[in-house]
Amino acid sequence: MSRPTTDKQLKEDHYLDLTLRPRSFEEYVGQQKIKDNLKILMEAAQKRGEPIDHVLLYGGSGLGKTTLAHVMAKEMGVNIKITSGPAIEKVGDLASVLTNLADGDVLFIDECHRLNKSVEEVLYPAMEDFLLDIIIGKGPSARILRLELPRFTLIAATTRIGLLSSPLRSRFGVTFRLDFYNQEDIGKIIARSAQILKTTIEPTALQTIAQSSRYTPRVANRLLKRIRDYAQVRADGLINQKLAREGLEMLEIDEIGLEPADRHILETMIKKFNGGPVGLQALAAATNEEPDTIEEVYEPYLLRLGFLARTSKGRQATKLAYEHLGLKYEGENQDKLL
Repeated sequence: MSRPTTDKQLKEDHYLDLTLRPRSFEEYVGQQKIKDNLKILMEAAQKRGEPIDHVLLYGGSGLGKTTLAHVMAKEMGVNIKITSGPAIEKVGDLASVLTNLADGDVLFIDECHRLNKSVEEVLYPAMEDFLLDIIIGKGPSARILRLELPRFTLIAATTRIGLLSSPLRSRFGVTFRLDFYNQEDIGKIIARSAQILKTTIEPTALQTIAQSSRYTPRVANRLLKRIRDYAQVRADGLINQKLAREGLEMLEIDEIGLEPADRHILETMIKKFNGGPVGLQALAAATNEEPDTIEEVYEPYLLRLGFLARTSKGRQATKLAYEHLGLKYEGENQDKLL
């Protein structure tokens, strides 16, 4: 079986992702209230000659948390060091990262909800007092070596803020929730990306792609790149509405952005569990998906569309889901469960 994505294409996509990433607040589309608050936070810190308070960003995947961290570092004129919760397995890993920071640097930790407890406990004094306590030895002869750290800013991102411990959450000076984008902002992002990619796209095609982008910038850019490929192979490179629709059909993405996995989850709930309610573990087993993947990747968008409801008994497919899939809805019985 041939691989659907070649290593060359993966490298090209990674390079393009970096190219398309905004580098300033002016280029960063959407999340206006968060940007306004961050500008005040940063300007005040610069006037005092201090690093900004630690920042916690949370929200769904692909909404721009990592990009926002890069923009903040760029606007402050400081370096940014990037790591993730799973990458910091031991206290020594964290110590290595922290001792290599310089004054004013930004440390960005993605998936911070996956930090283990021992690492978290060492992080607390580092965030509060810029001190690193290292325990040398074991038992009664153990001693603590205390190191002074440069004054840095921690920007942490998570898709599941509920999994963060209360002591960690309380040590952030500000917390911002990134929400889904509106279609107008998604259209602006696609137009900007098309210009960077030197791709001509008609307004009607831009709107078609925006409607299928799940209100998410990462998805919008991914669809634009794939439809650009389709237009270059099947036409002269110009993306019109007809080519955009054909490209989306080839990707099996419908007019509201549902992908095969989304439809599979909904159809499984309806056909195997009579629409629900069904527990997350049972749904994951029936669809051959990981529970975390359903909860973090697919569920937020299905909830936003109103195709899915969470009840005390489990997940429930709604009337809108039945109608979209063209299936008969047993209204009275289903509504009692919602």
